[in-house]
Order: sequence, then structure tokens, then C-alpha cells
Amino acid sequence: MKLDLSITSLHNKYRDKELSLQEMLDYVLNAIEQTHHYNIWITVLSRKKLLEFIEKLPDQKTDQYPLYGIPFAIKDNIDLVGVPTTAGCEKYAYHPEKTAYAVQRLIDAGAIPIGKTNLDQFATGLVGTRSPYGITPNSFDPDYIAGGSSSGSAVSVARGLVSFSLGTDTAGSGRIPAAFNNLVGVKPTRGLISNSGVVPACRSLDCVSIFALNPDDAELINSLVVNFDQSDPYSRKKRAPKINTTFRAGVLGEAHLAEFSDPEFLELYYQSIEDFKDNGVECIEIDFLPFIEAAKLLYEGPWVAERYVAIRNFIEKNPEALFPVTRDIIEPASTLKTIDAVESYYQLQALKRLADQQLGQVDFILMPTAAAIYRINEVINDPIRLNSNLGYYTNFMNLLDYCAIAIPAGFKKDGLPFGVTLFADRFHDECLLKISKKIMKPLPMGATHFTWKSI
Repeated sequence: MKLDLSITSLHNKYRDKELSLQEMLDYVLNAIEQTHHYNIWITVLSRKKLLEFIEKLPDQKTDQYPLYGIPFAIKDNIDLVGVPTTAGCEKYAYHPEKTAYAVQRLIDAGAIPIGKTNLDQFATGLVGTRSPYGITPNSFDPDYIAGGSSSGSAVSVARGLVSFSLGTDTAGSGRIPAAFNNLVGVKPTRGLISNSGVVPACRSLDCVSIFALNPDDAELINSLVVNFDQSDPYSRKKRAPKINTTFRAGVLGEAHLAEFSDPEFLELYYQSIEDFKDNGVECIEIDFLPFIEAAKLLYEGPWVAERYVAIRNFIEKNPEALFPVTRDIIEPASTLKTIDAVESYYQLQALKRLADQQLGQVDFILMPTAAAIYRINEVINDPIRLNSNLGYYTNFMNLLDYCAIAIPAGFKKDGLPFGVTLFADRFHDECLLKISKKIMKPLPMGATHFTWKSI
């Protein structure tokens, strides 16, 4: 028997006494065992430890527990007390003394942390192939990448092992895996979800992200983890912009669509534009060039130095512990000069002014989440260029201080999913979630056979 793990479905089963918390747990652990070869997990909590979380909950769901009995996964660069944090590098592993702020809020809301998931080492990559714990393949076709760096977090949800998961997103790690596994991926405004207890990649840009089966679940989870955290120097208090009843969307013309795009992805993107128009959204072509130019700065500019600073002591003592491609990306940052950083900050500010002008014409911008999806062997043979291709529509987002939501938007003829991303100015997170609920088509949730319909 397959179990629909979406939040409303589970809560209905608990309420109607069709399912107990222990039965849910047995189902999840059995499903995890059956998918062992997918390299989704780095650590799965023991049944004994999981029962301790369940025993703290009352017999029935109350308003105090909006995530009562909901199983979730945690990317293994985010702390959970009692479980080592590896960041995809065994030699780096440490035992945290405190659970990450965002994780604790979910546990306090009644959610059950099942375990820690695989990732591209030190959250450096968009592919899901850069882990000593094994490659996590795509949920629909194991010959293809799952996307990264939050590969295990995405696949754990898509394959119906947990209801939702936490990832991180600096360059697209919460959006690319969502698109490649037919999930909703929330990339919040920087600082709205606390990074306390998260191994930094680029501390000034990092975001904790959410993978969910549908927009309703994403909206609920987001509402619970967004909270000002005094202990995180990058934490910000949320604002509440007005939510419109009619929308204008910026869309990309042919000149600004990636030249390496999969033709079927382009067809599906054009179809998405038509679908949005059918839902009453006015679509306006915008100039995407400033966004593309800003995206180049993330790895070609000084921000890669933050990745070096984040693990400086470790990499200088243990350079051999890093995946070769990860070391090739991070290690050269030690030679960057202050003058390069200053020039890049000036360039970014100029590009942000131009990008903001384009975004100011519309309520949000609609674009493909990725231009193509690659086979695992293609990425292994050409790891830098293909990974760079995947960042074409994602790398600018945190540099320009925007928020985004990736949503499913259809399937290719071979059955692989396609997704689009809606993005807007900072603090418009709730607006994008509302829009996605209104616009997204009823589609299968992840790689399961259950279909979402808005509540």
C-alpha cells in the first residue's frame, strides 16, 4: 500500500483513526529501506529515537501542533542534536550541541525528523553527483541527475519517503532539485528563515529552503519557519506587501533563453506562459540581460571566497578530504584580492539597479527553473560546464536579494519533469505562494501517483 504523505492527507488519516503515528513511522522506515540504493540518506534515526519524538505528542492533533506527526528530512549541512553533521564530508563531521533554529521550530510544531540527507559536498554544486556518500539519482529516471546540492532532500520527498524536507539554496540548490523531481521549492527572502545551525556556503547569501509536495504544504511550512532569530546576524523581520488580485508577469523573450536549452523545455515554458494567460495573468516581455550578468558574478566574482572562508581551517589542514571538483572550485578563492571584491560589489550594485527596473514593471517574473536536465554520466564527464549551465536561471537570485518559488509545470515526452520559477522582490514570499496556489495545474506530487488539488 502506498501512502499519500501530503500534510492534509496524513492529518485526515490521523483524525479518522485510519493511521497511527507508529504505523506512519513503520511505513516510512520500510519505504526508506526499499530505496536504499538511491543514496538519499547519510543518517536515518533509529526507530527508538523516532518514537521519542512521537511520545512527546498528545494523542490527537491540537492547534499547538500544526505539523502533528508529519515526517520530514533535513539536509546534512543543517544541525540536529544527536546526529552528526557532515556537510557531505565524513572527515569534517561534528556533533552539534544544539538543533538548528528552523528545525527546532518544525519539531515544536509536531513534525518528526526522520534523518539527514545526502548533498553535493559543502553544498557546492547543482548536480547531486559530488558526494562521497554516493550519487543520488533522479526520482523519475536513475540515469539522470536529481539536481543539487540538496539532492537527497528533494528525492526523499519526491519518492514519498517524507512529507517535506529542508534544503539550502545559495545558487539554486533549492530550486533545481525541485524542478528535476516535480516538487515545489521555496527559496525565501534572505534572512527570513534563520541560518543558525547551518554550515555556511556563502554566509551572506545562504537561505534555508523548503521542498514540498504541493503549494498548500509549502505555504504552511513556510509560515512556521519564518521567524526573526536574534542569534543569526543575517536574520530579518518579515514585511507584508499587499497581495494583488490581478497580476502582471514578466516573461523571457527568445533572445534571453539559454542557447543550450532543451527544445522540449522551451516548448513547455511557452506553454506555461499560455497557461498563465489563461488564468488571467498579463504577460510582458522583459530584458533579462541584467539578471544574466549578475548571475555570472556568483562564481566568477569574489563571492566564491565565502565558500573558502566557511571551511578555511578544514580545507587548509585536510585538502585531500574534499571531492576533487569541489576543491577545484573552492581552493583558488584563497588568491582573490580585495580590489576584485570592491570592483565586483560596484558592478553588482549597478546591475541590481537595472534588474530592479525590469522587475518594477511587473508583479513577478516567470522563467524556466533550468534550461536542460543532464544524464549522470554527462555531468561526471563535464562537471564544471554543465553545472554552470544549470545556474543560468538561478545564480543571480540571492545576489539581487529576490525571493522565488519553483513549481512543477509539466513533463517531457520521456516522462522527465519540467518546472518554472516565479520570483519577485524581497519580502514578497507570501505573495508568490498565493500566486502558485492559484496558478499551478493539478499534477502528480513528486514521483508518487497522488495528485494535488488546491484546498
